Amino acid sequence: MKALILAGGKGTRLRPITFSMAKQLVPVANKPVIEYGIESIVNAGIRDFGIIVGDTAKEVEAALGDGSRWGARFTFIPQPEPLGLAHAVATAKDYLGDEEFIMYLGDNLIKTDVGEFVREFERHRPAATILLTPVPNPSEFGVAEMDGERVVRLEEKPKEPKSNLALVGVYLFDKRIHESISRLKPSWRGEYEITDAIQGLIEAGCEVRSHVVRGWWKDTGTVEAMLEANRLILEDLEPRIEADVDAESRIEGRVTLGEGTVVEGSTIRGPVAIGKGCSIVGSYVGPFTSIADNVQLVGTEIENSIVLQDSRLSRVPSRIEGSLIGRGVTVVCQGRVPRSIQIVMGDSGSLSLP
Repeated sequence: MKALILAGGKGTRLRPITFSMAKQLVPVANKPVIEYGIESIVNAGIRDFGIIVGDTAKEVEAALGDGSRWGARFTFIPQPEPLGLAHAVATAKDYLGDEEFIMYLGDNLIKTDVGEFVREFERHRPAATILLTPVPNPSEFGVAEMDGERVVRLEEKPKEPKSNLALVGVYLFDKRIHESISRLKPSWRGEYEITDAIQGLIEAGCEVRSHVVRGWWKDTGTVEAMLEANRLILEDLEPRIEADVDAESRIEGRVTLGEGTVVEGSTIRGPVAIGKGCSIVGSYVGPFTSIADNVQLVGTEIENSIVLQDSRLSRVPSRIEGSLIGRGVTVVCQGRVPRSIQIVMGDSGSLSLP
């Protein structure tokens, strides 16, 4: 079995961060989102990966390399235009050949054993297996209409959903999906929908299996979802202190501090992940915060946030909450401001508060 990971798309819902960064590389708990999927698939015993890339191809390739870091082999497959998930599969047809494959959306996080579904697929040999999960907003996803445990119909982002069961961004297929895709026409969105291709398998009498996911799943396409995913990952954080922490500082709960990081006169209350080479001085870092490498935090309080590498936050008088702060950002306060601020700032931005 091969793997097909989708790492294209423009990430418009995560702008301005994604103006200069692939959405699949935005870190959750200081690790790019896409790497969680890679690790899960490798743990299932799959080593051959095709990775669909778009406008951010060079950045994705530079970040992931040839796959040897995971004992895998990566083949990068350009998708000229983001015309839907089925179009991505068609783009990778030569790479996939007649082999079975797992397709994984690179900006999704799923806390479940992918290997369980791979093994079941190999036992039963259906045309497809889809993963489902209940969501409060099904009209924003591909939705399954069910008759008991049988999938009756799939519809992409329906205006009037027939259920609240959304398709998780993990699919398993055999070669029959290619013929179904070859018969597709663009949907009302102008895309070739994988839901339509799976519906074609159902109508052709092919077996399509489904599972409701146990645990959680996140499409990290928005700031709110990214922060929620960060919180969920940090819930399982294993403490590790490799930093220089002075006697006046307090480290509480599950915290990781990377090599070369210095903590002076500060309180860090976990779960918190702080990377390498950071400087945390006279500050408070509260629960569910991830701070990447080489970040300076001076006289500032922050919690439930993500800060990317090489940023500097100095003497911000109000606690920063629910924020996603890009690479190389500078936030410096020079006077009084309202008591609460929220920051969603693109890379290399600079904000000076009065």
